[in-house]
Amino acid sequence: MIRVDALTKRYGGRTAVDELSFAVEPGQVCALLGPNGAGKTSTMRVLVGLSKPSAGRVGILGEPVGLGAAVLSRVGVLIDGPAFVPHRSGLANLRLLWSATRRAWPPPALDEALALAGLGEHLGRAVRRYSMGMRQRLALAQALMRDPEVLVLDEPANGLDPAEVRALREHLAARARCGGTVLVSSHQLAEVQQVATHAVVIDRGRLAAAGPLAELLGGRSLEDVFLAITEGTADAAG
Repeated sequence: MIRVDALTKRYGGRTAVDELSFAVEPGQVCALLGPNGAGKTSTMRVLVGLSKPSAGRVGILGEPVGLGAAVLSRVGVLIDGPAFVPHRSGLANLRLLWSATRRAWPPPALDEALALAGLGEHLGRAVRRYSMGMRQRLALAQALMRDPEVLVLDEPANGLDPAEVRALREHLAARARCGGTVLVSSHQLAEVQQVATHAVVIDRGRLAAAGPLAELLGGRSLEDVFLAITEGTADAAG
């Protein structure tokens, strides 16, 4: 469902991602983990066609990815959030974003996405009046409303309260049980440990560890394993 092969991404003389390879299969919720600056967001941006790789290849659903690739219509993306029009309502923004697909309104999973977002009457309010958490929930709604086969989410729980985080966790787990694929980056390690089935850990742009989460943990907490891997201890791989 997701494949990254020897991906390298450079910004001038700085290498953000260095020959990174991993795969995510159907039914998996894979956590992409690493310290700040490890290359997580750069990897995700290349994966969904927002940035070009310097070397290597990426693919989703067996197809190569680039800007405007047709396969991206089957992918829900949350990276930095979409550029909402502040003076328009939440619902009007969703309609505007959907219009880019050139498909008839409403999207196939709009009701489910709005239920998870829980914005209710606020959907009719101008986005400029939204709190950070409300903007995040609207961003999640736009990622989910197309009923994607693959989800790529960068820090999706930012600004959400505990109940909203729990609802998101349950939604991602249910999607995976139905054969969907989720790649999620987050610094909330305790939350990740409750939902992820697999993990990919990168450090300074390189792969540090990857595999089923239970095997990586080996009875330890994800925080302990994460620190061991990124600090380079001998038993990091579990």
